[in-house]
Amino acid sequence: MKMDAKFIEDRKVALEKRRDKILKELKADAVQVAENDYDAKFVDYGDKDDENAAEVATFEKNLSLEKTLEVSLFNVNRALKKVEEGKYGLCEKCDGPIQPKRLEAFPSATSCMKCKKKSL
Repeated sequence: MKMDAKFIEDRKVALEKRRDKILKELKADAVQVAENDYDAKFVDYGDKDDENAAEVATFEKNLSLEKTLEVSLFNVNRALKKVEEGKYGLCEKCDGPIQPKRLEAFPSATSCMKCKKKSL
């Protein structure tokens, strides 16, 4: 499989769908404080001890999710920018091509498998 214009367009569509899903999830569990920066919501269940414990547990979950989603959003946006610049599918480490099968599975990949394995 080679990376032709249709392949890149398909990856772009997949990245845009992923971005929309990430933004929807962030809006559900976090508050936007700046462009591409969110803070996890702190819910208020009440004043009882068990309610306070549930609040803390929910906040910790939201905080972890928010950080993960922010990183994913950053990577998706970076990949979309590369599509616009005509640099999509090139390894950031060696400038070689990223395998199309890798991009199918992980459209926001930034490195080829050879370079990825070196960094592990």
